[in-house]
Amino acid sequence: MPPCQGLLGYSCISMAYNMTMRRRFHVLLAAAGALALLGCSSSNETKTASKKEETPATAPAATAPKKEQAPDVFKVNLDTSKGPVVLEIHRDWAPVGVDHFYGLVKTGFYDGARFFRVVRGFVVQFGINGNPDTNRLWSNMNLPDDPVKEHNVMGTITYATAGPNTRSTQLFINLTNNSRLDRDGFAPFGKVVSGMAAVEAFYGGYGDMPPGGEGPDPSQIEAQGYDYLLNHFPRLDFVKKATIE
Repeated sequence: MPPCQGLLGYSCISMAYNMTMRRRFHVLLAAAGALALLGCSSSNETKTASKKEETPATAPAATAPKKEQAPDVFKVNLDTSKGPVVLEIHRDWAPVGVDHFYGLVKTGFYDGARFFRVVRGFVVQFGINGNPDTNRLWSNMNLPDDPVKEHNVMGTITYATAGPNTRSTQLFINLTNNSRLDRDGFAPFGKVVSGMAAVEAFYGGYGDMPPGGEGPDPSQIEAQGYDYLLNHFPRLDFVKKATIE
């Protein structure tokens, strides 16, 4: 099941499903819902309160990025709920995708983004902003494809897609050697150079996204933002802040 974006990063269970959902903005919280008896306390409750404090209830609106050429090589620091993750981005691997990613990070698009799809031995997927208004800004911003120059090996980062020329904001990090994705047009544009252990530790207990699983539905994340995730999938890990080094 490729890391496609039938809803911008949603799975390619079937082409019909993906093409239908592409009409919505396609692309790839932590608040534990522990119940407690009145007057009782526990370590789980303490952890829940702590996580809620660090998880914003709403996401700030991001603006569309200005077209700007990215540096040839640069690093992006992801401050995640599991610890720091550093990405090394190479413009010559996929220049169209890298310039777009550079603008997205600079506008704060990925701040607060949840890792909504975690499939062990396959991929970690993210890239839906928690503010529905922000996601609507990107509904028609699809990128032309870059030629695939690098392989989808473990630790590389790549755009999710719903087919040719549909890259937008959703991304996935390969958790294993997924070189079979190369022939489907998935063009890596960078790699994790620090913090892969954190990536592998992102919470994946909810299962894959629909229709293949019962995990978060990307279309509902786009429509409802953080409210949907906090109410139904509170244990997802997330990006606190993404910054260019």
